[in-house]
Amino acid sequence: MEMTVYNPQKGRLETIDATFTDENTTWFDNCTKRHQVYMITDFEGGLLIREFDYGCPMWIYDVCRADIGFDQKKARELKKRYA
Repeated sequence: MEMTVYNPQKGRLETIDATFTDENTTWFDNCTKRHQVYMITDFEGGLLIREFDYGCPMWIYDVCRADIGFDQKKARELKKRYA
């Protein structure tokens, strides 16, 4: 799926082609409010973090879901560090 992501390492938006499967993505179905982390996806040696809204996911290099223990709260903290 082609999509626009924010790349904080480059400070700009980019278009990528990502595939979301059970093998590379963790979904958090407990989201009820905007800005909660809705899903995390391993992508090309980095991590896509998507919030529960219509904004762009963030692509953070050199980290994967296992590095943060597949944890929603740790993903949110990581995203805040780069925002």
